[in-house]
Amino acid sequence: MAGPVLEMRSIVKTFPGVKALSDVTLTVRQGEVHAICGENGAGKSTLMKVLSGVHPHGSYEGDILFEGDTCRFKDIRASERHGIVIIHQELALVPYLSIAENIFLGNEHAKRGLINWHDTLKHATELLRQVGLDEHPETRVADIGVGKQQLVEIAKALSKKVKLLILDEPTAALNDEDSGKLLDLILSLKEQGMTSIIISHKLNEIRRVADSVTIIRDGHSIETLDVKAEETTEDRIISGMVGRDLENRFPERTPHHPEEGSAPALEIRNWTVHHPIDQQRKVVDDVSIEVRRGEIVGIAGLMGAGRTELAMSVFGRTYGRHAGGTVLKDGTEIRTKTVPEAVGHGIAYVTEDRKHYGLNLIDTINRNISLTALGKVSKRGVVDEHGERQVAEDFRKSMNIKAPTVFEPVGKLSGGNQQKVVLSKWIFAGPEVLILDEPTRGIDVGAKYEIYTVIDQLAAQGKAVVFISSELPELLGMCDRIYTMAAGRLTGEFSRAEASQEALMRRMTKDKKDNEVTR
Repeated sequence: MAGPVLEMRSIVKTFPGVKALSDVTLTVRQGEVHAICGENGAGKSTLMKVLSGVHPHGSYEGDILFEGDTCRFKDIRASERHGIVIIHQELALVPYLSIAENIFLGNEHAKRGLINWHDTLKHATELLRQVGLDEHPETRVADIGVGKQQLVEIAKALSKKVKLLILDEPTAALNDEDSGKLLDLILSLKEQGMTSIIISHKLNEIRRVADSVTIIRDGHSIETLDVKAEETTEDRIISGMVGRDLENRFPERTPHHPEEGSAPALEIRNWTVHHPIDQQRKVVDDVSIEVRRGEIVGIAGLMGAGRTELAMSVFGRTYGRHAGGTVLKDGTEIRTKTVPEAVGHGIAYVTEDRKHYGLNLIDTINRNISLTALGKVSKRGVVDEHGERQVAEDFRKSMNIKAPTVFEPVGKLSGGNQQKVVLSKWIFAGPEVLILDEPTRGIDVGAKYEIYTVIDQLAAQGKAVVFISSELPELLGMCDRIYTMAAGRLTGEFSRAEASQEALMRRMTKDKKDNEVTR
């Protein structure tokens, strides 16, 4: 067995008011894929920022040994000179520069201040071929998908003669096909002798590519397991992450049976939306769905099926050009042409992109929570700061938001805790209909269970919930009914008893020429 290429010994990292890492130890062998697992806020990303010099030597306690030498990285460039390269969850690409320019940004092929474009394009082409990307190197990054952008990031890392590649949630924003390609590339690089560290919440991916997994909980390294060992099951890893056996991934739920003759809380009829630029293209085509009070209704579909476009266009027409259809609430037609109109009718939308559309990252927890319903904490146009703080404090406790105070900037929270803030702000608004778009994307199983519990409680209170997700087990575990979409059209409707992964996938991949909806 190969010896260690990396040792992190007794790492302690403290931020004001919180100890993020406490005596963490990590050993990575040469040529392996080493996974790091833990709940949101456990300290995984902080540990990798210590390793890569984002948190420089002197700002933490403990030792880092790489290839047998003690390292004291003062910044990220210092770690890169040793061959340690990190790819963060939020990609660091410049969208309006070309692929080649992004690959060599800060590491240009230049002499006397002049860039050698021939060498730049030549080497970029070689790197793209190495990561399995056939795009022209002069293509703008803005013109390729997120999956290909991840491959560009890896090509950029390879250009720096990387020895240890760190990938922080590399598949969080990718569909299944792009995720598969990325995981295959990681395995291919391993065959070439590359050592990798991967942070991921997707345990099936860890079992596919990793050799070892280190579990971190509450800032402590708990244990390191051999992934290939028979006893290292997903349940075993989850138990280490949350500190207890998680017997059920989803709260026990009694299927909802609406009262006979009751009008749906939300009904969308014959909804059609055109693409905002290509106005000949229908992104939502004659879709009709309904959801009743106390019901959780799922929408399943592959990337590009039109699920998010449907949700955003209904919620204040924040996507595309509306071409037709009506929205009814409790049997009465309503206008939702603007976000204030939608909110005024008791409709809330939890976006899949919490960082761009769901939160003000530079503002505090309490400000983010109160934004959707300032009237509840203000009088004559003046915000009652004490009342606002009390509301946020109540949500911090009830939603188990891990932060020292409600005055913590939301941008400093982990993904799972940010998602809890998004849910809190909409629950505070008091909606009757919640549209949840990928509400658990990029968060760990423990935080997922907490969010599932909140959703289940909201339905029990009589809220109508629309649940959009790319994870079929999640839909099967949470929903009373599930609609399927493909190419902008509705292709199926299943009761809880009828639904299965195979049945849903058949309807999600249905030929777009076949317009019949199967029930």
